Amino acid sequence: MRDNGRPNDKIRELKISKSFLKYPEGSVLVEMGETKVICGVSVEEKVPPFLRNSGKGWLTAEYSMLPRSTHTRNVRESVTGRVGGRTHEIQRLIGRALRGIVNLDIIGERTLWVDCDVIQADGGTRTASITGGYVALVDALWSLKKRGVIQKIPLRDSVAAISVGLVGGEILLDLSYEEDSKAEVDMNFVMTGKGQLIEIQGTAEKTPFTKEQLDVMYQYAYKGTGEITRQQRVALGTMFPV
Repeated sequence: MRDNGRPNDKIRELKISKSFLKYPEGSVLVEMGETKVICGVSVEEKVPPFLRNSGKGWLTAEYSMLPRSTHTRNVRESVTGRVGGRTHEIQRLIGRALRGIVNLDIIGERTLWVDCDVIQADGGTRTASITGGYVALVDALWSLKKRGVIQKIPLRDSVAAISVGLVGGEILLDLSYEEDSKAEVDMNFVMTGKGQLIEIQGTAEKTPFTKEQLDVMYQYAYKGTGEITRQQRVALGTMFPV
């Protein structure tokens, strides 16, 4: 059996705490099992050079892990003087996932900064960052609307993400670190609330996998993101896009 007797197709306990930080326009603490990520969304009244005078906005993400968010201490990237390859990959993924459901053409020349900071890691930090980042983003957009900065909420859909893996020959949803470290196949699915795919990341770490196994992994991910979407809806209440 998995941790706490969890079935293979069930996500870990999810908790979303809104307005976790005082200063950002939107913020949450998202807890997925033992993984904990603080997500904050800040609004900047300018855009990158390639969008100046276009009337369009931009969304970008940054991701980091506290030095002791893992079993052993990691050196801060600010000390090494460069952003690591894994960090760069994850923050680009978060940005793509959230841009996939936002109409940036109607927010004016503003940048939405999504900051995701892992304070405790036990697998699935990138997927938790997307799940929490979305809730913080909605919070920030409603803040702008209430202040009269934007006239409508520029969201086409919601978005959530989940991991699926093949561990010991079994397909498992929402891997913990212990499961992920032993996985023969490791996948991440980013899906909208309507069930559309934004991104799939999949790697056979040890052995190739079949089309039939991929189909089952997709079904698990579809079920998992559906449950996350329901909990995002509860956390946001009337702010959740219809």
